Amino acid sequence: MIILEDMGQKEEKHTAKNQWFYENGIDVMRVPLPVGDYIIANDKAMNVLERKEKRNVRPKKMDFLGTYSVAVDTKENIGEIVNNICGKSHDRFRDECVLAQNNGVQLYILVENEDGVTCIDDLSKWENPRLYRYNKIKFMHNLGKWQHIALPKRPPTKGETLAKAMVTMEKEYGVRFMFCHPDEAGATVVELLEGIKDDG
Repeated sequence: MIILEDMGQKEEKHTAKNQWFYENGIDVMRVPLPVGDYIIANDKAMNVLERKEKRNVRPKKMDFLGTYSVAVDTKENIGEIVNNICGKSHDRFRDECVLAQNNGVQLYILVENEDGVTCIDDLSKWENPRLYRYNKIKFMHNLGKWQHIALPKRPPTKGETLAKAMVTMEKEYGVRFMFCHPDEAGATVVELLEGIKDDG
């Protein structure tokens, strides 16, 4: 099997996944993908690479639109997906979900975490690690201390809020949110791409 990995993935942050791919005989080629971080290198996608190579031209993201129907986008931790859904990256993330939906791509967002979260429902028990610092600053401000440290305009996103936003995005854009421990990420990526794993 050959997997195509988006060139936007920072290689040094995904060594565990790439090690798992290597140990299981899966070749990984880095290309610019319009949607997702990983796809299976099917005939259509490989044809794009062959045609571009013959012309000695580098492929562009949009060259791969229409060549695949399943993609997995991985998130390093729950904090990253909080930023994507409830933070500054929201518009860019939503645009990627819309692009997938408009092009018939089933997009899985695989959130790696060591918090024991295995599904959206588990987020009700998840406590944002930034909440402790926020509460501490607020407490000290009330005592008239730590005035040199700015209190964020709003408190960090709670697990319940994130869960509701994810359910809404699943309904609106057809994206699916999945969760796993980082050690399971390589295997889970392959299972999702092959259609073996999908709780829905």
